[in-house]
Amino acid sequence: MSEAKLFLKVATILNLNAQDVTATIRLLDEGGTVPFISRYRKEVTGNLDEVQIINIKNEIDRQRQLEQRRESILKSIESQGKLTPELANSIYDAETLSKLEDLYLPFKPRRRTKATIAREKNLEPLAQFILQQKSNLVFEEAEKFLSVEKEVKSVLEALQGARDIIAEIISEDAIVRETIREQFKKTAIIKSKLIKGKEEVGEKFTDYFEWEEKLATCPSHRMLAMRRGEKEDILILDIVIDNDEALNLIERKIITNRNGECATQIKEAVEDGYKRLLQPSIEAEMRLFTKQVADEKAIVVFADNFRELLLASPLGQKSILALDPGFKSGCKVAALNKEGKLLEDTVIYPHEPQRRLVEAEMVVLAFCQKYNLEAIAIGNGTASRETEAFVRNIDVLPKSIPVIVVSEAGASVYSASDVAREEFPDKDVTVRGAVSIGRRLADPLAELVKIDPKSIGVGQYQHDVDQTHLKNKLDEVVSLCVNAVGVELNTASKELLSYVSGIGPTLAQNIVLYRNEHGEFKSRKQLMNVPRMGEKVFEQCAGFLRLLNGNHPLDKSAVHPESYYIVEKMATDLNCSINDLMEQKEVRKKINLQNYITESIGLPTLKDIVSELEKPGRDPRKSFEIFSFDEKVHKISDLYEGMRLPGIVTNVTNFGAFVDVGVHQDGLVHISQLSDTFIDDPNKVVKVGQHVWVNVTEVDAKRKRIALSMKGETEGNKQLETKSAKQQTVSKEAEYNPNDINSALAALKNKFKK
Repeated sequence: MSEAKLFLKVATILNLNAQDVTATIRLLDEGGTVPFISRYRKEVTGNLDEVQIINIKNEIDRQRQLEQRRESILKSIESQGKLTPELANSIYDAETLSKLEDLYLPFKPRRRTKATIAREKNLEPLAQFILQQKSNLVFEEAEKFLSVEKEVKSVLEALQGARDIIAEIISEDAIVRETIREQFKKTAIIKSKLIKGKEEVGEKFTDYFEWEEKLATCPSHRMLAMRRGEKEDILILDIVIDNDEALNLIERKIITNRNGECATQIKEAVEDGYKRLLQPSIEAEMRLFTKQVADEKAIVVFADNFRELLLASPLGQKSILALDPGFKSGCKVAALNKEGKLLEDTVIYPHEPQRRLVEAEMVVLAFCQKYNLEAIAIGNGTASRETEAFVRNIDVLPKSIPVIVVSEAGASVYSASDVAREEFPDKDVTVRGAVSIGRRLADPLAELVKIDPKSIGVGQYQHDVDQTHLKNKLDEVVSLCVNAVGVELNTASKELLSYVSGIGPTLAQNIVLYRNEHGEFKSRKQLMNVPRMGEKVFEQCAGFLRLLNGNHPLDKSAVHPESYYIVEKMATDLNCSINDLMEQKEVRKKINLQNYITESIGLPTLKDIVSELEKPGRDPRKSFEIFSFDEKVHKISDLYEGMRLPGIVTNVTNFGAFVDVGVHQDGLVHISQLSDTFIDDPNKVVKVGQHVWVNVTEVDAKRKRIALSMKGETEGNKQLETKSAKQQTVSKEAEYNPNDINSALAALKNKFKK
């Protein structure tokens, strides 16, 4: 199939304009990235968004792979001298890989089978005689094939060989296979049962010891759970259909004369071929197909959750005191400047068994005083709530310094990683963990890109799904998020830079090395001096890199350097400077966009440019909201049924959402408890990181299970969002005053003396 026809096919499948699809594929083939094309080539693509471009990319890749397989099959059959015009047409018309493989199956090189042995005995003509069903003189015909040389000693042996051939022919027939495949899709039942003697070791799979449901409606999380049980040798898993109905369907397609010996022989061959060849083959297909569907759904859930984490509200460039809590080993303390650089670290022991409270308070206040710290971040792991209570109880700590509990999921993985060792070679893992906690508060995106997403613990059964597909999807999510937010060129880590459109790990390393050797970048154009930075890569990445203090005023914006001349012309036409355009709303109102439309630049790009002039390099993430757990709740034993609590959504799955209420054990809000009305997708109600009100409906401390409900909390959650926004406004307005710390520290020293 020609490329033009492929492009049209993609457009038809996705229900998009063919011209837009063709232009988009051309850009992708030329090395364009999805973020670049969706942001800076809107006129070319017809203003397609990122999701549409990704769909085009995936579909054209699928169609091209299909075409490659089609050509390979045609060549293989032709080389065997068996390619007929009818077969070639069928192969060209096949729309799916499964149909292609069905057509190719009879011509595939194969191992020696029963049918192969029968053909070696020259019984193929007898099999064809029976299949033609023109005569019922089957036994008489079979006698003609008796041969001492071929080891066909009796009529029964001849008929058995013929049936073996018929069984294989039918099991490889494309129409028959598609019929049974559809029967599996429509009617199959998936069954699981316990392997005898595995009751104790397989306790977590109790729900599936005796379980069955329709395959077509089995949700992805149950499918993956049962498959894990099978993989761990706890469960036996079967996919079954009504075999009698399947046999009837095949017979109706094959048998044209139900009376006589031919029909009898074919029926016997059909039953043998179905049970021995066709049914196991299609069941294996269904296992693979349903696994792929379950994987896809689970990966989408993981990707959605991960996207919410990456785009979580940043506190921003603040000097932060980060605490990694602990009991016996103490709390690791790290002071970070506004750029996230580690200034100093130590350990305090405010909890049992040491309980050096006053000393710990003095250290916290001294750090705040010494480094003018503006916020305190506390990890949510062991001793988190106790550490939070300790800090909040420092009565002389200025209220202008917010105390914020931060998820430390994955922080330990980062601490032991090569990235962390390279950054802090002389610090142990505990200090690195504290640094990561503080940085995650300031900018979650910049810190999370350093951590393997699978260690963060969002989604469902992420270790059971196709790992290559999962990695590709998560890399795609990170790339889209990083480029949507933009990256400060002079402070970004190489990990963050590697996800910028067109850059990658090697060039990211080169950028950092160049920055370290030559100092801060003064302009985007200076990137061209970096080794391996070519014109094409610069085109792809430049618009997503920001320079807050660059030589050119547009370097801090998302305006692409290729469009600087447009803004310069706007400024000239209005007899003002570019800075005037960026700072004065009244001046921007005078811009007539129609004056700047060209063959390559249209209104979409011009509107984006004016939007950037208004708010250069705007961060699309929401404003940071301060959140606090219930101060009376610290452990699971503090919970009771009917209790109403604030919480943070930590994970969203197909069956509900997990919520952290501050007791070191997330509670589950089942999908049926998420809303007062029916919902089929938890993501319609909650997102990872969302602040919610929940009600405790059940507590099982022994099994560490907490059941929660959000029913009746619609208004309460709206009020919580409003309250959080107000709290944030107050915290922004509260000015930090170093003198507050000085007086607080003096008061604490007096307390210590007394």
